[in-house]
Amino acid sequence: MFKHVFLTGPPGVGKTTLVQKACEALVSSGVGVEGFYTEEVREGGRRVGFDVVTLTGARGHLSRIRDSRDSQPHGRREYTVGQYVVDLPSFENLALPLFRNIGSADGSSSSSSSRKVFVIDEIGKMELFSQSFIRAVRQTLDSSSCTILGTIPIPKGKPLGLVEEVRNRRDVKVFTVSKENRNAILQDILETLQECLKSKA
Repeated sequence: MFKHVFLTGPPGVGKTTLVQKACEALVSSGVGVEGFYTEEVREGGRRVGFDVVTLTGARGHLSRIRDSRDSQPHGRREYTVGQYVVDLPSFENLALPLFRNIGSADGSSSSSSSRKVFVIDEIGKMELFSQSFIRAVRQTLDSSSCTILGTIPIPKGKPLGLVEEVRNRRDVKVFTVSKENRNAILQDILETLQECLKSKA
C-alpha cells in the first residue's frame, strides 16, 4: 500500500506546476497541506537561481549564480551545483522548521494529522548538501503522521543516495512526468494521494 507520492522527470517538464495544482485540489477538498516548493528566479529573462517557497508564502534563497566579482567566502565551505552557489543556511532556516511542525502534529488528535499532505519539492542535489534535511526527510517518510507529495530528479550521473532510497521504497508511488502526459496525469496523482490518505485515516 502506498503512503507517499513522488513525481520525477526532466528539469523544466512541469513537476512543480503539477505539485501546485495538486495542492490547490487537496486544499479545496479539505486536506491540510504544508511544506515547500522550489521556484526559478529570473532577472531580465535569465535564470539567476532558485528560491524555496513555503505553502504559506514565506520565501528564501536556495541558490544563486555566482557573481564573478564575488570572491570565495572566507572560512566557510561553499556548496555549488554547476554555476549555482547553494545558500544552505537560508534553505535550512526555511525548510527545517516545516518538518518539525509536521512532527509535532503527532501528539495532537490523530484525525487532523492523518489528513495532511507534506510537500517536498524537491529532493535534489542542492537540498542534499543539508544533512539535517536528509535526516528530516527520512524521519517523515517513516512516520505515520502524514503523506508526502514530493519531487525527485531523474537519475543522471552519480546516483544520489536519498533519491534512490525514495525511488526504491515499497510505500512510494513514483509518477514520471513528461511533456506528453503532464496535463493528463494530475487526476492519477490526486487519486493516489486520496488512497494514501484513506489508508492512514
